[in-house]
Amino acid sequence: MSQPAGYSPSFKRPADIMRKRWRRSRSDAGVPSSPSGPESAGSPGRSGSSPACVRPFSPGPLFSRGGTKRRNPFSSIENTYSPKKKIHILNEDAKPGDDREEDASTKRECRGVSSFSASLTEAERHEHREVSSRKCLTVSEDDSLFEEEDEDVKSPLLKSPQAIAPASIAPPVCTEYPADWSLKTRLLFTSPLPLSWAEQPKAQEEALGLSQHCRAQFTTLPHSLQDPRSCSELRCAFQQCLVYWQHPSLPWISLFPRINAERRFTGKSTPWAQNASLQQSLMSEWSVSLSSLYSLLKARQCPYFYLCSYQFTVLFRAAGLGESSTITALISPTTRGLREAMKAEGIEFSLPLVEERRKSKDQQNLDGQDGKSEGCSEPTEGAACQEEDEGGEDGYNDDEDSSFSWLKEMGIEDKIKKPDSISIQLRKESRTVSLDHKPESVVCVEGPHTFTLINFLINCKSVVAAAGSQAGLPPTLLAPIAFRGATMHTLKARSVNVKSQVGSTFQNISSLEITGPILPSSLHTITTLLRPAQKGNYSATLYTHAPTAVMNISTTKQHSANCPVDVSGCGLHPASLQQLQQPSSLGKTALTHISLNNYSYTWKN
Repeated sequence: MSQPAGYSPSFKRPADIMRKRWRRSRSDAGVPSSPSGPESAGSPGRSGSSPACVRPFSPGPLFSRGGTKRRNPFSSIENTYSPKKKIHILNEDAKPGDDREEDASTKRECRGVSSFSASLTEAERHEHREVSSRKCLTVSEDDSLFEEEDEDVKSPLLKSPQAIAPASIAPPVCTEYPADWSLKTRLLFTSPLPLSWAEQPKAQEEALGLSQHCRAQFTTLPHSLQDPRSCSELRCAFQQCLVYWQHPSLPWISLFPRINAERRFTGKSTPWAQNASLQQSLMSEWSVSLSSLYSLLKARQCPYFYLCSYQFTVLFRAAGLGESSTITALISPTTRGLREAMKAEGIEFSLPLVEERRKSKDQQNLDGQDGKSEGCSEPTEGAACQEEDEGGEDGYNDDEDSSFSWLKEMGIEDKIKKPDSISIQLRKESRTVSLDHKPESVVCVEGPHTFTLINFLINCKSVVAAAGSQAGLPPTLLAPIAFRGATMHTLKARSVNVKSQVGSTFQNISSLEITGPILPSSLHTITTLLRPAQKGNYSATLYTHAPTAVMNISTTKQHSANCPVDVSGCGLHPASLQQLQQPSSLGKTALTHISLNNYSYTWKN
């Protein structure tokens, strides 16, 4: 065969290079080589691997075979690999010599040598070259991923810091959100999976759910449900967690919320408004129900209950909840008249937020100056202590009220008008009254004084409105378990499918709306059921009854860790009970959003 003009003997055609590489790989694997040709190109080119869709050396159709696509042998390192992968490729060519011609075809593909190998000795470099010739890197279809063929050879020179270090650190999984003691008026759940299973239960499922609630029986669900709509246990458990108990119960009037709810009662029939005997009968039944609730609370058969009047809300918690070893009661908001009436009845209470603010202020004074700040060191009655503190700040106290001799010594007694006792008293009272109807006015009662508070609420006339649309109507009692005179109610659930715009496309999103007085235990059991039903992915928007948001503050001085209290028989789900036993970390705020992503909670307050 005649050689064309300008032909160089050292020039190797691409077909010869590929044939030589294929024969070397076959000899390393111990497979006898076969004659070259189109048929042999389809045989496995590497040990145990079979390239797919290999194109012949001349343009033509692809050969359909299993495996990965062979990269273009004519492409260079610069335009084949991504910029990230170029870091791991040796950019300088090998030195000329006897080994250059022998390993030229191999080095074009096997250039996974680290950049710092140039500093090695000649013997180490020769040994490393042998290792790299056996450990070649192949490129996948997208020319971005490297795969090692020889996994037995693990040289640290071929390992980049990115390969040695972990690819990513998994975020911590939060399986629970903080306890929230505020009352919710509305919940809105959204999820990419359907939520239609939560409405329109069958008669048998609803009956079984109510029965399980009354008997305090709970169903254990699997970690994930494939078809929630066909799971009868899930639907029964959902009906069970919607139940709450209320007194009094008037079907034509919504008795929650009671604060700033005059419009709800306008135009409604109120036959007790002008009937004194009917008002007396309502108050008598209400007193019996309140006494029954406190007895259940004291016996740890009721975990908590709420008293909602037209001007304040009271939360009673059993011993063992909120990390407290005694019964506690939180009242919010309060007024100066209510606090004075409680003090007159001998009820000891504290203003937790006022005391916390005063302690932080005293600490700042101690840090800023060496002197001590005047005030109450260990107050038991927050209102009285606050009056003394606030009075002392403006320079008006009993000592200065009784003597102004320093004016006489300066000779300006007649030129300056002395404040009279009435002005001093009004100034003190104005600071105390400024707390009224604010979150800072929350009152905490602990221990045996809660029983005195019950008697005070039964006999206090200010718990019932004397005029207006709520005149003569007793406060609303809400509890998660049955009590004397209570009526069983269920929260209203409604499921709707909507389309939400995400970027330039619309996605189908299922929503579930729950309305009514939503208790803390009901919120937790609902979110616990949605966890397996929605496969660990949903979000919720929470609407809080504003006066109860401050009830998440930490008020206890005695902790149940030192004296554990058994409250397992209170009728709550074990998971909900465990959450409510922990101290709340929300302060005077409440949860507004809850999101569950891949079984991990995040929240906002």
